[in-house]
Amino acid sequence: MQETYLEVTFRGGQPLAAYLYLPRQEGDRSVRVQEHRAGLLVDLTADGRPIGIEIAIPALVTVEAVNEILAAYGLEPIDSVELTPLRRVA
Repeated sequence: MQETYLEVTFRGGQPLAAYLYLPRQEGDRSVRVQEHRAGLLVDLTADGRPIGIEIAIPALVTVEAVNEILAAYGLEPIDSVELTPLRRVA
Protein backbone atom coordinates (compact mmCIF):
# COMPACT_ATOMS: atom_id res chain seq x y z
CA MET A 1 0.00 0.00 0.00
CA GLN A 2 1.46 3.31 -1.02
CA GLU A 3 -1.28 5.68 0.11
CA THR A 4 -1.96 7.36 3.42
CA TYR A 5 -5.54 7.02 4.63
CA LEU A 6 -7.54 7.44 7.82
CA GLU A 7 -9.81 4.83 9.41
CA VAL A 8 -12.12 6.02 12.18
CA THR A 9 -14.10 4.02 14.75
CA PHE A 10 -17.29 5.71 15.93
CA ARG A 11 -19.47 5.11 18.98
CA GLY A 12 -22.77 6.92 19.37
CA GLY A 13 -21.98 8.96 16.26
CA GLN A 14 -18.75 10.33 17.78
CA PRO A 15 -15.17 9.41 16.85
CA LEU A 16 -13.82 7.00 19.45
CA ALA A 17 -10.42 6.18 17.95
CA ALA A 18 -8.66 6.34 14.60
CA TYR A 19 -5.72 4.95 12.69
CA LEU A 20 -3.75 6.80 10.04
CA TYR A 21 -2.33 4.17 7.70
CA LEU A 22 1.02 5.16 6.21
CA PRO A 23 2.68 3.81 3.06
CA ARG A 24 4.06 0.35 3.72
CA GLN A 25 5.59 -2.60 1.96
CA GLU A 26 3.83 -5.91 1.57
CA GLY A 27 4.31 -7.99 4.70
CA ASP A 28 5.20 -5.06 6.98
CA ARG A 29 4.19 -5.68 10.58
CA SER A 30 4.33 -3.51 13.67
CA VAL A 31 6.91 -4.77 16.14
CA ARG A 32 6.99 -1.80 18.50
CA VAL A 33 5.07 1.35 19.33
CA GLN A 34 6.54 4.79 19.95
CA GLU A 35 4.47 7.35 21.86
CA HIS A 36 4.93 10.85 20.47
CA ARG A 37 2.26 12.81 22.32
CA ALA A 38 -0.64 11.93 24.54
CA GLY A 39 -2.96 9.84 22.40
CA LEU A 40 -0.63 9.58 19.37
CA LEU A 41 1.25 6.30 18.99
CA VAL A 42 3.38 5.35 16.00
CA ASP A 43 3.56 1.72 14.89
CA LEU A 44 7.06 0.84 13.68
CA THR A 45 8.47 -2.07 11.70
CA ALA A 46 11.52 -4.05 12.82
CA ASP A 47 13.76 -1.66 10.87
CA GLY A 48 12.13 1.44 12.38
CA ARG A 49 9.86 2.52 9.53
CA PRO A 50 6.49 3.97 10.57
CA ILE A 51 3.48 2.15 9.14
CA GLY A 52 0.68 3.88 11.01
CA ILE A 53 -0.32 6.36 13.67
CA GLU A 54 -2.80 5.27 16.33
CA ILE A 55 -5.03 8.16 17.38
CA ALA A 56 -6.40 7.17 20.77
CA ILE A 57 -8.01 10.52 21.63
CA PRO A 58 -9.41 12.01 18.41
CA ALA A 59 -10.71 15.17 20.12
CA LEU A 60 -7.15 16.19 21.04
CA VAL A 61 -5.35 15.54 17.76
CA THR A 62 -4.24 18.40 15.51
CA VAL A 63 -2.91 18.34 11.99
CA GLU A 64 0.20 20.07 13.32
CA ALA A 65 0.86 17.22 15.76
CA VAL A 66 0.39 14.59 13.06
CA ASN A 67 2.58 16.50 10.60
CA GLU A 68 5.27 16.85 13.25
CA ILE A 69 5.37 13.06 13.52
CA LEU A 70 5.38 12.61 9.75
CA ALA A 71 8.24 15.10 9.37
CA ALA A 72 10.26 13.28 12.05
CA TYR A 73 10.18 10.20 9.82
CA GLY A 74 10.77 12.06 6.54
CA LEU A 75 7.20 11.63 5.29
CA GLU A 76 5.03 14.14 3.45
CA PRO A 77 2.61 16.22 5.54
CA ILE A 78 -1.13 15.73 5.33
CA ASP A 79 -3.72 18.42 4.76
CA SER A 80 -6.08 19.32 7.60
CA VAL A 81 -9.04 18.09 5.53
CA GLU A 82 -7.71 14.54 6.01
CA LEU A 83 -8.54 14.75 9.73
CA THR A 84 -12.03 16.21 9.26
CA PRO A 85 -13.74 12.91 10.23
CA LEU A 86 -12.20 13.28 13.71
CA ARG A 87 -14.13 16.44 14.49
CA ARG A 88 -16.97 16.07 16.92
CA VAL A 89 -20.41 15.87 15.33
CA ALA A 90 -23.01 18.14 16.92
